[in-house]
Amino acid sequence: MYFRISGVGGYLPEHEISNRQVALSAGVSAEWIHERTGILTRRRAAAEQATSDLAAQAARRALASARLEPEQLGLIVSATSLPDELGPSVACRVQALLGAGNAVAMDVGAACTGFLYALEVARCWLGSGHGDRPALVVGAEVYSRFVDPADRATAALFADGAGAVVLTPDALGPGLGPARLGSDGRGAGLVGVFSGGTRRPASQETVAASEHTIRMDGKAIRDFTLRMLPTMVRECLDENGLRSDDIALVVAHQPNPVLLTKAAERAGIPAERLLLTGDRVGNIGAGSVPFGLAHAANTGRLNRGDRVLLMAFGAGMTWGHALLTWSGTEQERTQDHHRKAAV
Repeated sequence: MYFRISGVGGYLPEHEISNRQVALSAGVSAEWIHERTGILTRRRAAAEQATSDLAAQAARRALASARLEPEQLGLIVSATSLPDELGPSVACRVQALLGAGNAVAMDVGAACTGFLYALEVARCWLGSGHGDRPALVVGAEVYSRFVDPADRATAALFADGAGAVVLTPDALGPGLGPARLGSDGRGAGLVGVFSGGTRRPASQETVAASEHTIRMDGKAIRDFTLRMLPTMVRECLDENGLRSDDIALVVAHQPNPVLLTKAAERAGIPAERLLLTGDRVGNIGAGSVPFGLAHAANTGRLNRGDRVLLMAFGAGMTWGHALLTWSGTEQERTQDHHRKAAV
């Protein structure tokens, strides 16, 4: 049994935040931010929007792309670093918002790599005899609620957004291959929100000390990215018997476009085959890869038969990659059929 991505969807909140706005609080210039990160703008969720709201918006677009109704889903897997609340899961909130009453709903926590972890959970679920209903896999973040505006290392990078895909059993293949996942818990303290859980519950002291904001060892994360991205590219090529030229597009997590471009260069990935979205949306964590896929599909960057390397790396530390052979969304297939019928 093979599995294909039959629908894609991305969502960004309406409120756009410029570098100049970030710079005012961070004590740097707008030019400083762009030079070091490559980011020009990012989005911020409205006051009434939680992580599940962004996830549901992306999910609706993915379902429309797959020509499916919510009740046709058998599984919803959500990936996020920052859920609506400590419980229940974001996936259950998304299920309710969509009206997907026939689906099993669960969250996967692997920070910015979470979408690839969730995608592998869905692929294994579908392949283990749980039925032929499609799976919805969504990644979403509302980082802006947890950013310290005065911390230039994080305020310039982290933003809000979501992406989703529909994974469907397919007899033809090859579609989505197995993901190769990894983690090293020794790096768990390098980036995260370290208060508000069971180790350091919220208190007047933690709030006063701004401990409920994202903290990051920028140099360690930079070194990790520059080491891991080329390693993952090499692993994928070796495992699949491919050369770099066989990869049509690399859709990766977007921690920082400048850093991502440098890591891709080290891996031998030409700039024209690296999808960049972070310059306009910032770092949207688990939403980066599915948002990137939706952007690539909607802007003509993907053709049938293209091999696409999906990659992510994040807090934990976690990482993962998977090879996707693009077969087109259901919407694309329907449009192709109509065009052929009209000839």
